[in-house]
This record gives sequence, C-alpha cells and structure tokens, in this order.
Amino acid sequence: MMKEKLAAIFSEQFPKSSDLEFLLSRDKPRELQEIFEFADQARKQFMGEGILLRGLVEFSNHCRNSCFYCGLNKNNQELERYRLGKEEILSCVEKLNSCGIKTVVLQSGEEDGLDPLWLKSVIEAIKAEFEIAITLSVGERTKEEYKIWKDAGANRYLLKIETSNKELYGSLHSGMSFENRLRCLRDLRALGYQVGCGNMIGLKGQTVKTLAEDILFFKENNFDMIGIGPFIPHPQTRLASQKKGEVELTLKVLALTRIVTKNAHLPATTALGSLEEDFRIKGLKAGANVLMPNFTPLKYKKLYEIYPGKRCISEPVGACAFCMEELAHSVGRYIDYSRGDSLKL
Repeated sequence: MMKEKLAAIFSEQFPKSSDLEFLLSRDKPRELQEIFEFADQARKQFMGEGILLRGLVEFSNHCRNSCFYCGLNKNNQELERYRLGKEEILSCVEKLNSCGIKTVVLQSGEEDGLDPLWLKSVIEAIKAEFEIAITLSVGERTKEEYKIWKDAGANRYLLKIETSNKELYGSLHSGMSFENRLRCLRDLRALGYQVGCGNMIGLKGQTVKTLAEDILFFKENNFDMIGIGPFIPHPQTRLASQKKGEVELTLKVLALTRIVTKNAHLPATTALGSLEEDFRIKGLKAGANVLMPNFTPLKYKKLYEIYPGKRCISEPVGACAFCMEELAHSVGRYIDYSRGDSLKL
C-alpha cells in the first residue's frame, strides 16, 4: 500500500488529497523510512547531490502585523527594534560573497516604514558591486513596489502563506487578508520573480487534510522555492502556550512536497535546526537541497526573534557558512556554490 501511494503521488500531475492524507498519517518507523527514502531519491533525480546556500541578512525587525505565532508581532513590547543602514547591509553582503555564496536573502518584518526607493537603492548597490542573486522577503506590498525592486535587479521573492486554508489563515492573522496574500503571490509571478512560498507545521487547528491542501497548493502554483518548518511557540505571542510542531510531521510534509513538486528548491530550515537537536540533517535526508547561513550582524541576530531558541545567534557573522560543509559531508553530499536559480524556468 505504501509503495503504491508513493508511486501515485509521484506520477500523477495532481495527486489525490486522500493519498497525501494517508501518507501524512503514517507513523510507524518503517513507513516513515519508506517516505523519506522515496523523497531522497526524488531529490537526487531532480536536484542532484549539491546543497545550495542562501546567505540571510535580517535587516529590520519592525513589523506592522500581529500574527499570533510570530515574535516580531507589533504587540510585543519586550522586543528591542532595529534597522540596518545601507552600508551595514552592503558589509553583510560583502562577507557572504567572500564565502563564495551567490544568493543573498534580504529579510525583514512587514513594516510601514520601509521606503521602497531606499530598498531600490540597496538592490542597485548590491548589483553594482557583486555578481549575486537577490531574494527579497519583506511581506505584502503593492504591485508597483514589487516592480520597482524587480526593475532594480531583485531576482526572487519569498512570501510564505503559512497555511493555504482560508479559515485557518484568518484565525492566525488578525487584520490581514487571505485574498491579499494570494494577490501578492500572483503579482510577483506576473512580474517575473522566482517565487518562494511555504508553510508552518503544528499550527493550532491544522490537520492532515489542511496539510495535504498545502502540498497541492504548492504544486498548483508551481512555486520555485518552498520553505517548510515546525511551529515554535514564542512567549510574547497569542500562541505562547501551544506545543511545538512535531519533527516527524514536518519531515513528512517536506518529503511529500519533494515527491509532488519534484524540482522546487526546498531548504532544511533554520527552525528545523533550532529544536532539541539539529534536525536539518534529517531534512536533507528527506528531500531538502538548500541551507541558509545567517549573515546578520551579531548584535542584531538575537533581536530577529520570530521564535525563541533560534540556532546560531551567538556565532560571528559568517561562521555558520563554514558549518555548512560539515552538514553536507555528514549526509554524503557537497556544497554547490552556484546561484541556484529556479529549475522551473
């Protein structure tokens, strides 16, 4: 039964939700191993043995939203806020470029104070000095702003949906619109960005059915990148008392997303590495092909606290880039220092 279900979701253009729900419900060690091994073979077939690196620069932790799971929410009065200046960002990019990394991810909270022309100047300055790809992750903006940044040289955009279920989305995002999130994703695609999305595993109200719907949502939208990580409760949020997302369930969603989407770039997320042990290794064995070393300046790393216990916040800038080689070797693979553009193109 397992082999038939795995073969079906791999071969069908749009798998049955019931097959995904069946596989997501498996919990015996032998069954889990079958899922992970099938995903690893799919990763090998479509992505090869290389592991891509994306250098992360978290340039601001200001946010206008009050998402119930995120430590950056505007109601968190315990958090010291910061913004990096243009020269500070360029210094971070210089460090990651010197490590051979060919993609920078410029990430921030969703803030009203973000001047689109300022970010345009940052993008232009990076492009003028370095031959690297730029991924933006600054949330919901207008199509006009997205176009300004695309024209300036931005290549990719990451906007996670967290859940593709409209009711569940509404229960987690006070004052936000599910339709606007979808509008942003459509605008980004229309403008020619390589588009990343993703979800969080272990949210209150989530079921194997909604997770199956997420995987089908990723497939239907043909996303170039998909980030999947466990929910980790933050004490300054509405979901502070909820339990962490389960590692096994996170790995199952990751593996099934690999099998269904085939050649999307899937990271072994920092959240997966920030639990009781570094589960990124298991993520790399379950279909992941990307790692994201953090190049945010040391004094700010701990302030970009989406969730507590975040990995690698005390190491000097760029130090974790060298750990990536060890992670790759531990799973018998190697670091691919190319740009790693979308294979959907």
